[in-house]
Amino acid sequence: MPPLLNIENLHIAYGAIQALKGVSLTLEEGEIVTVLGANGAGKSTLMEAISGLVPIRKGSITFGGEVLNKKPAYEIVVRGISLSPEGRRVFPTLTVDENLNLGAYTRRSRKREVLEAKERVFTLFPILKERNRQLAGTLSGGEQQMLAIGRALMSSPRILLLDEPSLGLAPILVKQIFDIIREINQQGTSILLVEQNAHKALGVARRGYVLENGTISTAGSSAELKSDPKVQEAYLGGSALKQKHPPVPSPD
Repeated sequence: MPPLLNIENLHIAYGAIQALKGVSLTLEEGEIVTVLGANGAGKSTLMEAISGLVPIRKGSITFGGEVLNKKPAYEIVVRGISLSPEGRRVFPTLTVDENLNLGAYTRRSRKREVLEAKERVFTLFPILKERNRQLAGTLSGGEQQMLAIGRALMSSPRILLLDEPSLGLAPILVKQIFDIIREINQQGTSILLVEQNAHKALGVARRGYVLENGTISTAGSSAELKSDPKVQEAYLGGSALKQKHPPVPSPD
């Protein structure tokens, strides 16, 4: 069986600037896979390329055996891939309900399915049901993040792309968001997760990739990445831990 999502030798450029340089990765049905990397590594570009938001210079993106390279963004949503973008990007002057309805725009004629999707979102995020008539711009940062994920779920995707879902959130909300990510996956949605909080990302994902300067530098299971010295040093606070617990000098 081919992977649900297969990216091969992907090249993306903004003019003369090469954002992605030969990236290859896979996502199997039912998996959570994470992509780690510093700011500017190309993580959001990767998510936008999968979503059809940036043109592909070279390589291929295949979903369920179908090449997506030249598909417009709305067709990719129809086929079953949905993005919760970095920075949330909710529509601040629209209500929570209106934001969710926009997430279901490609299936708006199937009212029963839209209602079922909305009930799923409200079950995952009860606070959104309470805030249903509230303007999105008046929500807290955590509530806006929940709305961004909920909006992406309104199309009932087979793959949910999550770009920095914990960014800027308090620790208690980060834990809540990652608990919900697990639950969404357990309900049958495959997830590709871009996240700077490597501890949380590797705690929830089965496998991961490290993206550096537009290329994949390391890949493996979450356990392998956690034990990799370079990953520890760059993303898991290895140097900070060494400073906090310096080696005890041996007696003369």
